Parts: sequence; C-alpha cells; structure tokens
Amino acid sequence: MVKSFSLPKVMEMEIDALVESGHYSSRSDVAKDAFRTLFERKSNLRIAGAVQLYKEEKVSLGRAAEIANVTVEEFKETLQERNVKIEIDASEAEEGAKELLEERD
Repeated sequence: MVKSFSLPKVMEMEIDALVESGHYSSRSDVAKDAFRTLFERKSNLRIAGAVQLYKEEKVSLGRAAEIANVTVEEFKETLQERNVKIEIDASEAEEGAKELLEERD
C-alpha cells in the first residue's frame, strides 16, 4: 500500500499554514480530517471501500458493515446487489444467534 502521495504546491502550503497556525498538530492530522470528511459526505465511497475490503477478505461481514456505517442486514443487501458472495464465519453466526435470542427475551 502506498502511504505517501503528491499534492499541488499551493495545497501543501495551505496544509502547512493550518499546522503552523495551530489548527492542526500535524500534516497527518489534516489528512485524517480530510478523509474523515470525505467519507462522511460521500457515503457511497465508504460503502465501496467496505465492499472491497470484504471481497478481499480483509474484514469480516460485521466489520465491513461497521465501516460502511450500515447494519449487517443492509450490508448484506448491498453485497447481493453487487453480486458479492456472502460468507459468514462461525463466530459471526454465533453472534447473530445470540442477538436473535436477546430480541426474543
């Protein structure tokens, strides 16, 4: 994974000015805030990223739903719409069974 990227010089100067003026403690904090805002405003990108992580088996179904900021059922529907095979591991199945029992009580 690439952990560095290039920005236009003016943007670099603006970021440095935000750090120097005390609005952020580091360039990294500026980038984190920018990406957080991006994912909040463009939920489709958050969902697309969660789907890709799930497809690559880097995250579980439950974790992918958390990343997408939707329920597991909503995320399953998203996966079905995108023709992504849904695989549930034993711990997730057990967790789902516990939730069903708790709902009945």
